[in-house]
Amino acid sequence: MGQLISKLMSIFGKQEHKVIIVGLDNAGKTSLLYQFLTNEVVHTCPTVRSNVEKTVLQKTHFFMWDIGGEEALRSAWNTYYSNAEFIILVIDSTDRDQLLATVELYKMLAHEALDASVLIFANKQDMKDSMTTMEISQFLTLSAMKDHPWHWHIQGCCALTGERLPAGLQWMQSWATVN
Repeated sequence: MGQLISKLMSIFGKQEHKVIIVGLDNAGKTSLLYQFLTNEVVHTCPTVRSNVEKTVLQKTHFFMWDIGGEEALRSAWNTYYSNAEFIILVIDSTDRDQLLATVELYKMLAHEALDASVLIFANKQDMKDSMTTMEISQFLTLSAMKDHPWHWHIQGCCALTGERLPAGLQWMQSWATVN
């Protein structure tokens, strides 16, 4: 019955989904968020707490919480987990020392309050010597997630130009309408 109501809502009504955008500092989280909203480069400064904005793809509404990635702020990420359906993890593809990003990802996924699908944006793909999505996937050991209840997708992108950002949103939108 619940699936029938959900399907009818996807056809006739608005769907709203909570998304949290996380990543280490200077990964491009805020640039990515405002590229979704304005299709323009917005000069940003480090996010101190969070920004929340709504973006719409077809009838699907995403409330996106951009959460600061500095070390002192990461311990508060879990306060945003409640009712989050998606995590967007933004990775700086030029940072070849992603151990901390891996630790933070698995810490999030192990948290009992979080039951979300994961979209990983491999940002800064336009930069020389950036890691490929395959390299990042291997580094984050994403293949190990196949036996877990969450779903994930990795997408290369450039937050400054908006290149390949829509593909990530479309993955979220298609996953949101299925569930």
